[in-house]
Amino acid sequence: MLAARLPLLLEPLTADTRVVIYRPRAEDVFPDVLSGVKVQIVQGFKPDADAFSARGFEVVTNAQAEFDLAIVAVPRSKLEARALIADAASRAKRVIVDGQKTDGIDSLIKDINKRASSPQSVSKAHGKAIAFSDGDFSDWADPGPLHLIDGFVTRLGVFSVDRVDQASKLLVEALPEKLPAKVADLGAGWGYLSRAILAREGVRELHVVEAEAAALACAKENLDDPRAQFHWEDATRFSPTTRLDAVIMNPPFHTARAADPSLGQAFIANAARILAPHGELWLVANKQLPYEATLAAHFGSYDQLAITGGFKLLHAAKPLRRSGPSA
Repeated sequence: MLAARLPLLLEPLTADTRVVIYRPRAEDVFPDVLSGVKVQIVQGFKPDADAFSARGFEVVTNAQAEFDLAIVAVPRSKLEARALIADAASRAKRVIVDGQKTDGIDSLIKDINKRASSPQSVSKAHGKAIAFSDGDFSDWADPGPLHLIDGFVTRLGVFSVDRVDQASKLLVEALPEKLPAKVADLGAGWGYLSRAILAREGVRELHVVEAEAAALACAKENLDDPRAQFHWEDATRFSPTTRLDAVIMNPPFHTARAADPSLGQAFIANAARILAPHGELWLVANKQLPYEATLAAHFGSYDQLAITGGFKLLHAAKPLRRSGPSA
């Protein structure tokens, strides 16, 4: 929704104006006034990063250099939003923060109004934006690695930043003591499941696949093991060079704030595609998610291992033949 409110706050731009946009979504349409201006996109989510690269933008996972204008598209996490605003304010002469009401933009604007001397704000299309050119936001800065979970490092903006996800815990408890040799953890996050997989007997190779760059950076710190191979990839499109023996996953089921079962269904479909004929899939999901039909469509057999704590643990085998990596 950036195009709805930005034109109301943007000052005249020239071809020399340096602009950075933090965390825009792939579906965001930029206002025409940004055409012809060099724009750097800060985006760590691989599908969105790829979409902006395909549109010809320079895309980085962390902002580089200084700018005349910084635009922050508010993410879901308030702490991450504050950290992005702090980074933007440290790099740019003018900052615009934009978000939907469901993203918590109202509380952010209240906080910004207390710090900036002459902010301008607008409201349109179920959201708001605020522009400012001064104020001290240094205490909102990203603190860097967070040692909040015993033995693990996390960072702002990653899923389950301050706790081990309960679904992943249940899946770890359900895994057999011995696993096959070549395994993938699709949507690995900061590496909790991956560490448990590497602790199982039999694993010789683990593909740690994660679309969020910040989470993958954490996984690299949390998994000091030469068997781990790290991939900044969309898990629904990840393709290893050879088929795998097992896929283990706790797939996400939100693309924004609303539940989207098609995301987990795409994880399942890709798991079947990259598995060898003898390959197996273990996954955990909220018990209401409709994954059984997808498992039946892509595997010769599947069974429910347990339902506990609002989650279901599923196992599938005999992936049905489709195009994919060589055996």
